[in-house]
Amino acid sequence: VMRVVAIIPAAGEGRRMGGTVEKQFLHLQGIPVLAHTLRVFDRSPEVDEVVLVVAPQQRQALKERVLGPYPCRKLFGVVDGDSERQGSVARGLEAVPGDSELIVIHDGVRPLVSVDLLGAVLKAANDHGAALAAIPAGDTVKRAKGEVVAETLARETIWLAQTPQAFQASLLRLAYEKASRDKMTVTDDAALVESLGVSVHLVPGSSENIKVTTPTDLIIAEALLAQREVEGT
Repeated sequence: VMRVVAIIPAAGEGRRMGGTVEKQFLHLQGIPVLAHTLRVFDRSPEVDEVVLVVAPQQRQALKERVLGPYPCRKLFGVVDGDSERQGSVARGLEAVPGDSELIVIHDGVRPLVSVDLLGAVLKAANDHGAALAAIPAGDTVKRAKGEVVAETLARETIWLAQTPQAFQASLLRLAYEKASRDKMTVTDDAALVESLGVSVHLVPGSSENIKVTTPTDLIIAEALLAQREVEGT
């Protein structure tokens, strides 16, 4: 049986949200955002363990607000994160058991990910070595130079990356070693694997799989959850 470990970075301070509560602790239908996310991983038949990455000063809040009232059965460990996402994932990676074969990374503030999407990304990573959820760009994409349009990109070739992103463990470790050596900084893990010359497989994500980073996102997430309850899923 293959060992699959999830790394969930949740060390962000959520500056865009305003207010004093970090976004992963904000309530969605009375339950913290992060608890919703962890629940999906608990329900996933493929995931064996979860490594959670939080800011050191959030450990107490994590215990009181999330893990106390909403325990995560698969929690393998809680790791202190870094000020940047890439550093946080790197620390999470160090905590992942050496015999893990697949590693899936998912933002703690994407609480509406489905068990099915998680499974599809893991299957693609198992088949191809690396995979991520992404959605086609609905809007026309402009590349800017300052406040001026430098060029308009062909929309049909543009995909917006989401998480989950999953990789063969050895590949991800290699990518992070290289990034550290080359002092390379990126905003998603797939980019580090791409830099090895490895093809990353696209799995159609979901427009519901939003990242809760602004007050508007919270309103949308509430509405989507309410709709799911109506549909009984």
